[in-house]
Amino acid sequence: MDEADGYAGSARLRINDRDFEVSVTLRGYFEPIDGRYHWRGRLADNDELMAALGGRTAAATLTTEDGSAECAVSDPDPWGRYRVTGVSTPPFPTALTAEA
Repeated sequence: MDEADGYAGSARLRINDRDFEVSVTLRGYFEPIDGRYHWRGRLADNDELMAALGGRTAAATLTTEDGSAECAVSDPDPWGRYRVTGVSTPPFPTALTAEA
């Protein structure tokens, strides 16, 4: 099995009309059963995001220097780090998108 693709660094999270500058760690993989790319990760603790969401879930767009993708923000852990998940072309390069 191939290692998962990933990204760690800064990003912009857009929820409704509001932008949050975040630090994120992401991993992803192609799932042959459904034929789609799945990616997920955690956002670093962000007081502004926690104040805005208050532990609730939200639909969002995550943007890195390499791209943007729709995602779901949910499940903050005890340290205030929200989970982020997506099923699509991710906002980071992958082995599938790397040039030969």
